[in-house]
Amino acid sequence: MDAAALGLPVLVGLVAVALVFDFLNGLHDAANSIATVVATHVLRPRVAVVWAAFFNFIAFAVFGLHVATTVGTGIVASGVVDGAVIFGALVGAIAWNLITWALGIPSSSSHALIGGLAGAGVAKAGLSGIVFNGLALTTAGIVVSPVLGFVLAQLLVVIVSWAARRRSPYAVDRSFRILQLFSAAMYSVGHGGNDAQKTMGIIAVLLFSQGLLGDEFYVPLWVVLTCHAAMALGTLLGGWRIVHTMGSRITKLKPVQGFCAETGGAITLFVATGLGVPVSTTHTITGAIVGVGAARRTAAVRWSVAQRIVVAWVITLPAAAAIAAAAYWAVTLF
Repeated sequence: MDAAALGLPVLVGLVAVALVFDFLNGLHDAANSIATVVATHVLRPRVAVVWAAFFNFIAFAVFGLHVATTVGTGIVASGVVDGAVIFGALVGAIAWNLITWALGIPSSSSHALIGGLAGAGVAKAGLSGIVFNGLALTTAGIVVSPVLGFVLAQLLVVIVSWAARRRSPYAVDRSFRILQLFSAAMYSVGHGGNDAQKTMGIIAVLLFSQGLLGDEFYVPLWVVLTCHAAMALGTLLGGWRIVHTMGSRITKLKPVQGFCAETGGAITLFVATGLGVPVSTTHTITGAIVGVGAARRTAAVRWSVAQRIVVAWVITLPAAAAIAAAAYWAVTLF
């Protein structure tokens, strides 16, 4: 599968596989957008996924395309990318998503894609094909995004607790049931803005490698709209195994805590997307949920569940990379 020899059917097929990944990203990461709002019983599950899907889709009108550019040109050198590399990257990411979805583990679709792209790129060109600055920036997000989500969520808990200290628990609960609708919407916008752009970058660099974008890399509007639509559709179908893990197994949430977790996560995603850093929405919201639980008391967090999630985070990049490298070598045999 040589870049120079890609025919239209193969090119269309690769774009379709990329959109399948985007759909699975929405399916797998739906929990990121709706776990807290479902766990606090503010919205019914089916209403929550429609809410999340809508705000996932409109994110294209809020953010630029810096993350897409980072993924498209900042992980693997654009000259290395061909059909086989893209195929290997997508197979690695999709396979790892399906494995962790089946196990109910909220791993990172984003880092599965980054790991897959890096693994396929190394399989083709060795380490010289990697853009280490971009890969290091993305890898740093594994640590920075959950820590920032954790800190911001705890800070918000302190601020909200002080502001509501003279109000009755019933009044606080009623107010934050309304406010959590807005925090869930903000988080969904952040999720769509960061996650959908990763698939945009993959499709755009594939088109660029085929000479279909001219001499300058950019993301066509049809790619932007299609990727957001695929992710929104995946979100509509939900990811109930992971919703259960995120929304109730890490810690028990009330509306005020759900608001703090979603808002802390949303701020983190807005900052990262604005800077063009492809972070993990899963890592971010998990850190925020642990943060609000720990703000109550450390015993309120089921640390064994959190530890299992962290293990999945650590192995996501190498696991997806290994699967992607194997897929690249397999497809080059034909």
